Amino acid sequence: MPFLKDVEKKDPLCKEWDRKAQKSGLRHTVYSVNGDQYTGEWLNNLKHGKGTYIWKKTKSIYEGEWKCGKRSGFGAYSEQDPNTGQYVKVYSGSWENDKKHGYGTHYYTDKEYYEGDWKSGERSGWGRMYFADGGIYEGEWLKDKPSGQGMLRLANENRYEGSWKSGNKHGPGIFYYFDKGVLYDGVWVNDIPKCGTMIDIGRAEAPSPTQYPIPEVKLEDPKGVLEKAQASFLEDQE
Repeated sequence: MPFLKDVEKKDPLCKEWDRKAQKSGLRHTVYSVNGDQYTGEWLNNLKHGKGTYIWKKTKSIYEGEWKCGKRSGFGAYSEQDPNTGQYVKVYSGSWENDKKHGYGTHYYTDKEYYEGDWKSGERSGWGRMYFADGGIYEGEWLKDKPSGQGMLRLANENRYEGSWKSGNKHGPGIFYYFDKGVLYDGVWVNDIPKCGTMIDIGRAEAPSPTQYPIPEVKLEDPKGVLEKAQASFLEDQE
């Protein structure tokens, strides 16, 4: 039976040359096999320190800090406008392990952007979101959605202040309908008011008030009745 010799597997020459280079310190532009390019500082053959990376395929560019080959620290990521050829900033702020992490600002469009805390590439913590229609949400976030306590101010100045869950009004909250001259104070479930009180506020100044004023509730203990109903409702949700 013939003796078969195992063929030793070798890495491509480009990887072998890269290992032998042992890049450390500031270097001129280094090109990847796919055409991407990096200009900046190195440590033990990894991007480390300050540097600029340009993706050949998308023409996107990152300028900022690196750690052990990944974007970490402060940096800005920009994309090229296919129509004008100019670079448009997408994100500026803190990074960790190649993801947005810490405090930073992300521009979705020229009219819509978020500034606040990030965690592993998602909006988490405290932040303020400016929407294209003029609305603003300011408060707590979790896994890229409003969650916790926050305030939403709409373009028509109507405002909600209270609890949020997974991007919806959920839990105790107050909605000021300034255009109607009405206020709702109560419990919400998945963006829907479920149990609370509605009263008139600034009805005379409201641009489009309700047809009739809200009548006064005649109960011996209206506050106690409402609190009991809300507590029971919240227990059912849990």
